[in-house]
Amino acid sequence: MISLAPVKRAPRRRPTKASGAPETVSGRSARLEALRQRRRAFFAKAIDFIPCRQFLAADAADAVARVPAPPTVTTTKAPADASGRLSAYVAGLYRTRLLSREEEQFHFRRLNWLKFRAATERGRLDEKRATDRQMNAVEKLLADAETSRSLLITSNLRLVVSIAKKFVNPDDSFDELVAEGNVALMRSVDKFDFSLGNRFSTYATYAIQRHYFRLSHRGRQQRKRFAPADESLRSVPEVEGAATCSPGQVDLLATLFRKFLGELEPREREIVVARFGFDGRPPRTFRELGAEMGVCKERIRQIQSRAMDKIRGMAAEARLEQTVGDWL
Repeated sequence: MISLAPVKRAPRRRPTKASGAPETVSGRSARLEALRQRRRAFFAKAIDFIPCRQFLAADAADAVARVPAPPTVTTTKAPADASGRLSAYVAGLYRTRLLSREEEQFHFRRLNWLKFRAATERGRLDEKRATDRQMNAVEKLLADAETSRSLLITSNLRLVVSIAKKFVNPDDSFDELVAEGNVALMRSVDKFDFSLGNRFSTYATYAIQRHYFRLSHRGRQQRKRFAPADESLRSVPEVEGAATCSPGQVDLLATLFRKFLGELEPREREIVVARFGFDGRPPRTFRELGAEMGVCKERIRQIQSRAMDKIRGMAAEARLEQTVGDWL
């Protein structure tokens, strides 16, 4: 006689992906905890990029994918270098060719487009339910963006060397200056607004020089602060104080700066004046100006950055840096 009683089956145990062995409760808990930690780190990571209207176009992906033809010149002969210890490093830099204007625009566009895509895709994910596959896709975009970033940095390292040679002094060694300049170069790559159509070398040169000027000023302040109380050194502050601009030179700088402000767009001029307190009021923050103008603080930062790039360009055309250097 056939029994109609239901057959009791043993519960199925889900095999693990690695070995096919049954996954224990502790193993599953550890895997879920690792996934939660990865989600926290994944969503806490900042993804900064330079926005561009082209990214919102329907054919943005096709436009970003158009690779320009490389120039015919591939490398540049390294000049004679007086620094024996860094000659091999300098020679190695000249084996990396410079990018053409088209290549430079392509890689900056690609760098920021991939970050834009990564930020957009991550914004669509649930912070508590994002899967490994979804996070891997976003991190792949960031890894591809880092490839373009590294290429932009590498192709401009010799620019740092050429600027560092002008700032060598007994207190700062050449290799230390090059290392500091490389840091400023990397920051410049992240902040450069490629959509304005300017060459990156112009922007990076001023950023690196400004960084060196700050280092030089900081070193002078430290030396003055910790100088020994020797009678023979008491004349040093007077000598340094003599290297200042005369009232006529200050008036000339003020006139030039007013001219620079007059060339800006009204909103750019308003933000620069308010941010640096040129109107006699305390400098306002990005948040305060955003509340006054009805936009977010990031938009204020972008407008200020654009305005400062214009002022740097006007200062370069007026040869302001060379003029001030001749005064001092």
